Amino acid sequence: MKNFSRNALGLVLTSLFAGSAFAATSKPAPKPAPSQAVATPAAAGASAEIELVHTLGADKGEQLQKLVDRFNAKTTGPKIVIQDRPWNAGTLPHLMILGERDQQAFLSGATRYRPLHQVMKEAGIKMETLRAPAMMTPTPLDSANRLVALPVGLSTPVMFYNKQAFKEAGLDTENAPPTWQALQGALGKLVAAGQSCPYTTAQPAWILVENTSAWHNEPVVAESKKTTSLAINGMLEVKHVAMLSSWVKARYLQLFGRDDEAVEHFAKGECAVLTAASAAWPTLKRQAGFEVGVAALPYHEEYYGAPQNTLADGPALWVGAGKKAADYKAVAQFIDHWLSAESQVEWQRNAGYLPLNRAGLLASESRLLAADLLNIHVGVKQLTNKPVTSVSKPSRYPQRAAVRRIIEEELESVWEDRKPSKLALDTAVARSRTLD
Repeated sequence: MKNFSRNALGLVLTSLFAGSAFAATSKPAPKPAPSQAVATPAAAGASAEIELVHTLGADKGEQLQKLVDRFNAKTTGPKIVIQDRPWNAGTLPHLMILGERDQQAFLSGATRYRPLHQVMKEAGIKMETLRAPAMMTPTPLDSANRLVALPVGLSTPVMFYNKQAFKEAGLDTENAPPTWQALQGALGKLVAAGQSCPYTTAQPAWILVENTSAWHNEPVVAESKKTTSLAINGMLEVKHVAMLSSWVKARYLQLFGRDDEAVEHFAKGECAVLTAASAAWPTLKRQAGFEVGVAALPYHEEYYGAPQNTLADGPALWVGAGKKAADYKAVAQFIDHWLSAESQVEWQRNAGYLPLNRAGLLASESRLLAADLLNIHVGVKQLTNKPVTSVSKPSRYPQRAAVRRIIEEELESVWEDRKPSKLALDTAVARSRTLD
């Protein structure tokens, strides 16, 4: 990574987002016709505060506060006030950053959000809404491919490694193993060097099943006109999970939970290798007491055409329904602030998420920021490695709470040696077929 090229990064990023559904400029738009999507009370003056809630955690929350503070310092209108609380613990907030585990409950039942494209249009702040990136999970989009929420937390899984641990094990600290087979050899050397936790992973279902399948152009979901179900019991997934099960038995792999618990263990120096969301990079740099390397998600070299592409997913910013018209105007101004070049580069650099528009892309090409954007460089190269296919494209289906839970439970039955990988994945597929 020493020869990091700003031109290469710019080309890769441009190929990802050149046709994206994100705002690029802000200028007055013609007055729109009244929308019928969500009823809004007549304006009675803006509220003093616009509440924004999130569950990003302490470190990402601090970076969000910096962005909000800059907006509050320049606005003469309502101030954005951040609360770290569940969106449904009290009155519906004006703004909510929701991850996968919150979105299904939020989107079920009565409409709780006001579409983002509508908020911006009615405020007279233009958002260029073109084609969304094909590798982005489509949850923030409506049937017309318009943004209903802003995907502020886009990330893709990559591999992080402890360079000091690699050095002590006699491994190359600048070139991490590119394949799962090579990684297995490296883990053996780490064990021999005294590592008690050579490898761990965050979000096993998302990384080890969903993204690994897309990375090898293998389906995660089987869809027909009448039904949708999982399709994760192919030869790739069965062999991959079986390999990982053998790593658990050999103590090459340790699991710490279904979410991002593993990131903390890696940051403490307990584990030498971590697969996690690319956005973990700036947090790891701040918290780890060692130099962290960033590399691509490993692949199985015996699979023809691999690697293919990984998927972009993460928390999105939703606008609450039923607020004052003047409040929506303030919300639109805050969104416009978030999409400015200055804010975009700040958000990439400090929070680690992918850029949202061309302004962010141009800012990210700075040679001065190269060392801060290694995660962006690696992640975007994965996302654009090959054009997305009908098989490697993302789906909303695995994000359903019941579906995700099925995958997690069946994986855990393998880690705990209660089922072989084939039976566990066959069971996951069968269970998914019984869902409504």
